[in-house]
Amino acid sequence: MKLRRAASIDCARLVALLAILLLLSGCGHPKQTPVNVPVPPSPSAEAPAPPPAGDSAKTKNPSEAERKDKTGADLAEPTIPAGAVPLATETGKASWYGPPYHNRRGSNGEVYNMHAMTAAHRTLPLGSIVRVTNLKTGHTALVRVTDRGPFIPGRLLDLSLAAARKLDVYTPGVAEVRVEVMQSPVPLETGGKWAVQIGGFPDEDAARKLTDHLEHRYRTAKVKCLKSPAGDWWVRVRVLDDDRQRADQLAGETTTTEGAVFLVRLD
Repeated sequence: MKLRRAASIDCARLVALLAILLLLSGCGHPKQTPVNVPVPPSPSAEAPAPPPAGDSAKTKNPSEAERKDKTGADLAEPTIPAGAVPLATETGKASWYGPPYHNRRGSNGEVYNMHAMTAAHRTLPLGSIVRVTNLKTGHTALVRVTDRGPFIPGRLLDLSLAAARKLDVYTPGVAEVRVEVMQSPVPLETGGKWAVQIGGFPDEDAARKLTDHLEHRYRTAKVKCLKSPAGDWWVRVRVLDDDRQRADQLAGETTTTEGAVFLVRLD
């Protein structure tokens, strides 16, 4: 009887010991909290793939060839046939112009680009190609006449920024030059649409006052008041039949207390 009771006690102790061991084992590994993992996005919702290297290069850093294809024809120095001789020659002072005229429409209808090899002249036909020589440095460049000016007494030619840099006019601002007309789309001495340009006036009232006076004085002329990109005002008188002799006469008999009077060819 005693042996049977002792065996029962030992068995109970063993069961209790196993229970304690199981309990300790469970405490050594904490229970993990379940995590909801999102469903992977569909292919249509994924971020777009980066553009091919070629497209990116075109957008951010175009090659030299592409720049030439897009802008080379506009920015390049014009050319003339070998052996071309000057049609006419002038000597005078050249200056240069950039902002605020850059990206504005010039007299020939094109948007002025100060990085192109162009120039402004008051009386040469638009589209003429002239060879300009800096008489101090000897540097020479070909430019195309695309605009009218300079409207400052004593100036002959207004160069673009690119032309001024090539001709050493950029730093001093003004230089003595020789201008040789190498090509002209129309005859230099005959034809043309001629006008007189007067200014610039610092305020509109003075320009309007002169406009009214000239309209009453020259009833057959077309008188127009213009605002320049630089902010000043100009008066332009277009004579009857665009005749140069009439324009010369009008310029000679017109005086103002502000600005100056210039003969201008419009075409």
